[in-house]
Amino acid sequence: MHDRQRERYCCKICKKTFTSRTGTMFEGLRKPTALIVIVVTLLAYGCPVQAIVKAFGLDERTIALWRDRAGKQCQQVHEMMMQQADLTLSHVQADEIRVKGRKQVIWMALAMLVPTRLWLAGVVQPTRNARLADRLFAQVRQWSKHISAILVCVDGWPAYPHSIERTFRSKIKRASGRGRCCLEIWSNLVIGQVMKHQHKHHVVEVERRLPHGDPQKAQELLQETPGCQILNTTSIERLNGTMRERLANFTRKCRHAASRLETVHHGMFLLGVTYNLCWPHQQLSTQDQQISPAMASGFTDHLWSLVELFTYKVPPEAWQEPKKRGRKRIKPLPDPHQPKRPRRRPRKVILCSSTV
Repeated sequence: MHDRQRERYCCKICKKTFTSRTGTMFEGLRKPTALIVIVVTLLAYGCPVQAIVKAFGLDERTIALWRDRAGKQCQQVHEMMMQQADLTLSHVQADEIRVKGRKQVIWMALAMLVPTRLWLAGVVQPTRNARLADRLFAQVRQWSKHISAILVCVDGWPAYPHSIERTFRSKIKRASGRGRCCLEIWSNLVIGQVMKHQHKHHVVEVERRLPHGDPQKAQELLQETPGCQILNTTSIERLNGTMRERLANFTRKCRHAASRLETVHHGMFLLGVTYNLCWPHQQLSTQDQQISPAMASGFTDHLWSLVELFTYKVPPEAWQEPKKRGRKRIKPLPDPHQPKRPRRRPRKVILCSSTV
């Protein structure tokens, strides 16, 4: 222990000092913890920053700093839990949201595991192109530890099927010897598209098709998902509605639109992780117990509070000794047991002849 009064410690390996709040959202903040939690809770429920400024007398930059810190903390917790989990991606839905910012348009793509309503991944980008879909499904593929039968339901955007086929591939060596491995699409991969045709902003027809995969396998995966009998994207669309409802920057017509891409990125992780860990889901809960998507997925056994989420310490990476600068030593180190050789020059002795 380095300082008992301020709860400051010293690492025995790297010799650096740190506080008890290091690795949490509250590191370096002097405001009361209860006030910070209240402000972030209001932000997660759609309260604009200007209203919080008037209510608590805080600066807008302070509130923005707390929001960004909360988003970074939620992102670290989400990535750590998803890496440690062993998920079976049986039914995944993906969709994108168009967010109107200040003098810009931001696209946010989301993916969800339908059986447990778990939010899997999200990507924020200023343009809606194939790279947006590639980044989204690359994250989804990262959380899958093994090859399994998977059904991916998306809307009618043409970039989705090609991106899914490029992502869910595995390297297979066909011939022995030297040569490149073949990339083959998973045999049990099924891609479903739901296209809604509108007339005067009203849906008049819903078209469902399978660009890739076996229809019988798709029906089997749908039967395994509770409350889902046909191809649809209702679960991810409900999550999109929750995002627009609970984040003030996502409302369609407002005067507090996001001016930076990072604002949408941190807000997405703040709401996505609290949606997984802190808020009970209506379709998953029962009369006796409130269940969150993380509890249904086996990540935790209770509902997390915001204080527990923001104070959760993600284990840091293993410390590595820094590389020594300079040229590599060619000669071996001297033996410490041998006496050292004098470095100074021997004193000159003048020889003179003496007569007796």
